[in-house]
Amino acid sequence: MKVLVLNCGSSTVKYKLFNMEEERVLASGLAERIGSPGSRIIHRPEGREEYILPKGLPGHHEAVEAILYIMTGPEYGVIKNAGEIEAVGHRVVHGGNYFSRSVVVNDKVLELLAECISLAPLHNPPNIIGIQACQKMMPDALQVAVFDTAFHQTMPESAFLYAVPYEMYEHHLVRKYGFHGISHQYVAGVSAGMLGVRLEDLRVITCHLGNGASLCAIRGGKSLDTTMGFTPLAGLIMGTRCGDIDPAIIQYMSEKGNMGLSEVMEVLNKKSGVLGISGISSDFRDVEKASQNGHHRSELALDMFSYSVSKAIASLIPAIGGLDALVFTAGIGENSPDIRRRICRRLEYMGIRLDEEKNLIRGEKIGISTPGSTVRVLVIPTDEERMIAGETWGMCTANPVS
Repeated sequence: MKVLVLNCGSSTVKYKLFNMEEERVLASGLAERIGSPGSRIIHRPEGREEYILPKGLPGHHEAVEAILYIMTGPEYGVIKNAGEIEAVGHRVVHGGNYFSRSVVVNDKVLELLAECISLAPLHNPPNIIGIQACQKMMPDALQVAVFDTAFHQTMPESAFLYAVPYEMYEHHLVRKYGFHGISHQYVAGVSAGMLGVRLEDLRVITCHLGNGASLCAIRGGKSLDTTMGFTPLAGLIMGTRCGDIDPAIIQYMSEKGNMGLSEVMEVLNKKSGVLGISGISSDFRDVEKASQNGHHRSELALDMFSYSVSKAIASLIPAIGGLDALVFTAGIGENSPDIRRRICRRLEYMGIRLDEEKNLIRGEKIGISTPGSTVRVLVIPTDEERMIAGETWGMCTANPVS
């Protein structure tokens, strides 16, 4: 069975085609700069060289059409025709309160996704367009929506509500939603296998640390709290996002900086975080290099980031009643020994001990704590596309296409 995974962003479409029976990735790639000059598709067929196709892509529909053309073409194709694709798994950023699991897409699902646009105005519209494009081009394939927010729907009210008038939740859905749920769910499952325990018996905090970053407290395979909130702006300091701040700062910045609300939010989302503190970059590799060369603000940015993570780890432990394992994943979590070291040093009072030699390994699935560490520390490369493919395959088994 062949499953196509699509992740439609505001100006990109990432894709990966799986042969599920053989557990192979047949092709992967990226359509980028959609709607802008210089749009192109970067296509990586299994066992062959990467192929770059410069192509005008005015919209997401045209991008999906071009992706299918390349995957079925005589020169760089990996399947004979689109009919070989039995299901498409779509990453959908926001499912609101409506979806606590993956679902087969129908007209009602599309209606509800449209209702969530106000909660994710940059992400849900392209997600919906991608689904509709695939419905048109692959009418016989099962379309499955896999949500970034669904995993966090198991949080209790005490964790997901804000201390604002309750009517704001009842009438306007103001609550913590959390994000990166697909990644958190994936690495939690892998961690149980690495530790040789049942996921149902594991208390784990997963640290998805990339340019966007969040933590998740998981017990019994369920999310009980997370750091991102109503939007991905909340929680940890990130590459360009400020994370948690005193909300009164927004009004103060507006008045002192003579900025409108949208301008302030632009600063908090795109000019703050590690970029705002360091003044160098939002790319941690650049900031780490500058720090090693003695740049004070870069060192400060790394120290602030790692402190925000270690502080958040400690704050999440009450949600799961203890901690058996700590997992690092995503670009920074998988590839920055320095950041992992900074975070774990602040948690040594909990009995966490890193094996310094193992911690130097990048991008591999490995345990990096010492045998005497009271909490196991793991590095697990995330694979959200594989998680989406698995969810989609499962839905096909439950909803066979005639």
